[in-house]
Amino acid sequence: MAGKYIENIRRFRILVMGRANAGKTTILQRVCGSTDMPEVFDGEGNKVKFSRPLSTFQRGYHDIKHELAFQSNSGFVFHDSCGFEAGTAHQFDQMKSFVVDRAATTRVNERIHAIWYCIPMTDCHRTVIAAEKKFFNECDTGYVPVIVLLTKSDALYLDAIQELEDEGLEIEEAEDKIAEKQRKLLDKWLIHIKHELQKCKFPPEGYMSLQNMDEENADCTALMQCTANVLNQQGLQRLLISTQQSSIWLCVEYAVKK
Repeated sequence: MAGKYIENIRRFRILVMGRANAGKTTILQRVCGSTDMPEVFDGEGNKVKFSRPLSTFQRGYHDIKHELAFQSNSGFVFHDSCGFEAGTAHQFDQMKSFVVDRAATTRVNERIHAIWYCIPMTDCHRTVIAAEKKFFNECDTGYVPVIVLLTKSDALYLDAIQELEDEGLEIEEAEDKIAEKQRKLLDKWLIHIKHELQKCKFPPEGYMSLQNMDEENADCTALMQCTANVLNQQGLQRLLISTQQSSIWLCVEYAVKK
């Protein structure tokens, strides 16, 4: 029965969540190997026309029910939730209703298969705020795994320099130590976020930090592998791995494993 269900799924569907300006669109572009903005479709498959350039999407246009897709890889379909940290209870309830419905709908091609929750390191001193606690305490995603992604890690560059200077190093001396210090800071915040969110009622299934996503050729292999590892059905793993274009090695690895 499960195999039949998987066979009927045409695209891998991901809900991307998190605060505004967390770099969500950039991640989708890298995953799909594109520099274009996504095409937007309503629930009936009709292309949504905008009165303003689509780039305004990045600055706050959101309808969680709309589907985002890239011509470069039509095997993925995405949904984007607004940054509800500053939103109303009504916005949160809309998001929660969508998640609960799409996690269990009998319309198999409308189900979401994974959720990426983005936390930007531009806000590293407020990594877990009320929005995260509310989501992970109140939103039961059922069998749909949630992965927390630490984004915009390049924002830790100045923090790294500051810490090295506080340790007594001159900028010239610190230059070759900055990257290492950035990695240590990223690891520190990742541990902190895990510690806070694992105390919630519905904690994430996985965590990872994303680096160099501002580069057009950024490698998304680790993100694909992390997502595949938390999926609870082999058929969904195969669908994801066959859809992704980041790594032929992943395709080979999962073919051997399964």
